[in-house]
Amino acid sequence: MKLVVGLGNPGKEYENTRHNVGFRFIDYYLGDVLFKEKHSALFCEKTINGDKVIFLKPITYMNDSGRAVRKFLDYYKISIENLLVIYDDMDFEVGAFKIKKNGSAAGHNGIKSIISNIGTEEFKRIRIGISRSKYDKVNYVLGNFGKEEQNKLDKEFETLKSVLNDYFKLDFEVLMSKYNQR
Repeated sequence: MKLVVGLGNPGKEYENTRHNVGFRFIDYYLGDVLFKEKHSALFCEKTINGDKVIFLKPITYMNDSGRAVRKFLDYYKISIENLLVIYDDMDFEVGAFKIKKNGSAAGHNGIKSIISNIGTEEFKRIRIGISRSKYDKVNYVLGNFGKEEQNKLDKEFETLKSVLNDYFKLDFEVLMSKYNQR
């Protein structure tokens, strides 16, 4: 069983913000599905390549995302080796992404919360670029994408759909080699 987590903040006011690209990608990937609510998260279950996959969107707000992730790992007895977290990253331009198998939080509060709640930095990630601002970081990440940025993000989501499809088929090292060299 695998757990794929998209990070974001709940509520209409955050729906299209930079900080919500994890939620937005999960929605893009799954299309029109009905999410259920449990353990402070929205989730749905799919069978992909014969494996059960839970797609999760914590509704605890970004800074407390780890609590919901921990509850799902425990409830479904999912190994941390089968956890993939998808989130926004200011270190990459809009339209860029990086696949990692571990690492620090690098200042991302959602990742800090997950590390704190599961007790390790050793989990897989897809970091989606939102660019960096010289100005107020909080207002920037909670702001919306411009039209040109949104067009880049839409194109990148199509590529990321292929990445996630391959995630369910390929060894993670092979996945990183295939997509991080772009």
